[in-house]
Amino acid sequence: MVSGAVIKVLFVFATAVGVLAPLAAWAERRQGALMQDRIGPNRADLHGASLLGLLHPLAESLKLFAKEDLAPSRDRFLHLAAPFVATVPVIAALAVVPFGGRYEIAGTHLNLIAADVDWGVLWVFAMLSIATLGPLIAGWSSNSGWGLQGGLRAAAQLISCEVAMGLSLVGVFVIFGSLRLSDMALAQDQTWRVLVVAEGLIPADFSFLVEWVLLPRWGVFLQPFAFLLALTCMLAATRRPPFDLSEAGSELVGGHLTEYSGMRFGLFRLAQYVEMVLVASVMTSVFLGGWSIPYLSQATLVDAVARFLGEGFATGLCMVIHVAVFFTKVVVMLWLQLLIRWSMPRFRYDQLMDLCWKVLLPLALANALVTAACLLALGSA
Repeated sequence: MVSGAVIKVLFVFATAVGVLAPLAAWAERRQGALMQDRIGPNRADLHGASLLGLLHPLAESLKLFAKEDLAPSRDRFLHLAAPFVATVPVIAALAVVPFGGRYEIAGTHLNLIAADVDWGVLWVFAMLSIATLGPLIAGWSSNSGWGLQGGLRAAAQLISCEVAMGLSLVGVFVIFGSLRLSDMALAQDQTWRVLVVAEGLIPADFSFLVEWVLLPRWGVFLQPFAFLLALTCMLAATRRPPFDLSEAGSELVGGHLTEYSGMRFGLFRLAQYVEMVLVASVMTSVFLGGWSIPYLSQATLVDAVARFLGEGFATGLCMVIHVAVFFTKVVVMLWLQLLIRWSMPRFRYDQLMDLCWKVLLPLALANALVTAACLLALGSA
């Protein structure tokens, strides 16, 4: 039991920190170069092979290890601890993300999630809140006006978008009836009849459309408005462009990162890329069906393969396919975040405050109320 949990924790850590985060760092430069008609990263090579710049994250990590690590005199301990405060909670948040479903192989039950808790989404929100203390502590301990302003911006930014971020998912919670990410993903491994609501209005000659017009029961189809709201709020909570106001190189030089160098600077950067992976994983689990394949449920897939290769092999193959599907969706969400990063200019600080308090919050409340009203009407009908 313990060894299984340890293996899952190590798998999540290795995948997010060792694979996806470095790939996100590479993709940010590569995608930006392609969108701006530039060459992009191509200098780091191994025996003349640049591998499309894939060696750059490794080369930069080695460079940061070799750099001198400086700390100001205001509070050296807090200055050195801030990068860990920003990084560790984000990695811990990945523990509640399901990267696969529930399987039974040779009498052994497998649940591909490190911590399958009832309050999974709340854990993610809590860890994002704690991680924001990292920039705040870094800004204050840096003994720099730029750093202090960046830290205060990070804290105010989270407070402004945190309420809207929670309310944007209320409609999803009501539909799936759970705060557990694995339950949400399992509920999306099926299809739903889109026209069933208007079944009484469809002529008898076209009644077959009710059974034929099917969509995956994904959160993005059930709650498309909530998808946009949640993605916007999560980008603001993780301070990703166009909401990178705590760094704002053109305004604050580097904000809370101004006085950092070496691997402590690298830890802050790592935390940002792991936050990208976390946002992509949560959005995949809640809105994109998790590991599910459209129109091909887990039971259907296992039964189709088990006829020829046995149930044990079919279940194992299904598990591998589901993990691959999940991370494919995560990569697509990472691509979308980078597309937003290279397509939109940075918001002004007052614009972000207005967006969070005057636009996102009322819209999230309205979405929750409309969802509740629709479910009540359908239930009474």
